[in-house]
Amino acid sequence: MHCGNKSVRFIPLENAWRNDLPDRFDPMTTKELRQSLRRGSFIYPFLGIQILAILAMVGEFQTGHASESSEYTGMLNPELLATSGLFWMIVSAICLVIMPLSGVILMGQELEEGNHELLLLTKLDRWKIVIGKFLTLWGLCALTFISLMPYVLVRYMVGGIEWWHEAACAGTILGGSAMIGAGAIGASAFKRIGVRIAVLALYLVSMVAGCAAPLLGAGMQSGRCGFLYHFTALCAVVAFTLAGLALARSRLRLSILAYEVNPSGMIIGLLVFAPFVIGLVSAVTLGWGGAAGLIGLAVVSLRMDITPRAPKWMPPPPPNVPQAEA
Repeated sequence: MHCGNKSVRFIPLENAWRNDLPDRFDPMTTKELRQSLRRGSFIYPFLGIQILAILAMVGEFQTGHASESSEYTGMLNPELLATSGLFWMIVSAICLVIMPLSGVILMGQELEEGNHELLLLTKLDRWKIVIGKFLTLWGLCALTFISLMPYVLVRYMVGGIEWWHEAACAGTILGGSAMIGAGAIGASAFKRIGVRIAVLALYLVSMVAGCAAPLLGAGMQSGRCGFLYHFTALCAVVAFTLAGLALARSRLRLSILAYEVNPSGMIIGLLVFAPFVIGLVSAVTLGWGGAAGLIGLAVVSLRMDITPRAPKWMPPPPPNVPQAEA
């Protein structure tokens, strides 16, 4: 079709799916992906990390840096990232800090403009909204990290680095970015910037303290990072990710009655007391049962702020339609 001096090309309807996301994606995830892929917080770190990764890898080869071996080579061990050379330090700064912390702006755009009220009037529930934002944020972190796999392979093939050491660093990046990203999304649900910073700091302290006790206990009992340690690490990732998302979910309320307890206050209280409970469980079980405390945190995060629903057998209330007078 020609319009003046310009030609407009229409895409056939049967080929439109090739230029859009698949239908199996959740609507909230699709919306966030379309916005985030155009956002500078993804594009610039993605391009910058490729350049920095090349420079770091070349620098390691020239200096002959070798990763220090450790008996506790496993997931969620931050010491590995600090002793694994400049390459993993750069990857940690981008994928573990900068990109996950960009989630502090995600919930604000829904709450400040009242978009969450319109979303809750659709088929989307509160979990779908926060999970869609989390999958987008963590997915972009994972996508950026996966783009660095060729550099990891080159370091392994040329630099003589142990593959298990590299896998442990990768697990630390992916698991840590999930927890920090969920906490950033939870903090973004508060309006004031000072409150966001305070809530995020509380979450990070709770996360570090809540993960340290069971992981140290599991590592000391097995003497290495074996099955028990990695099972505990996976439980920690799931538990604190759900805790962060539950905090964001608790802020998506249409109304709170005067006699109801503020749901976000309950989640904040959970973050305060969770490390003590998890540490107590780890101490009582001598490090063997720390995963049980983390599983308990995950269950409480899921069940603490439940939306009340009427049973299926209850009929809907009659419509309140004013009757016209005869």
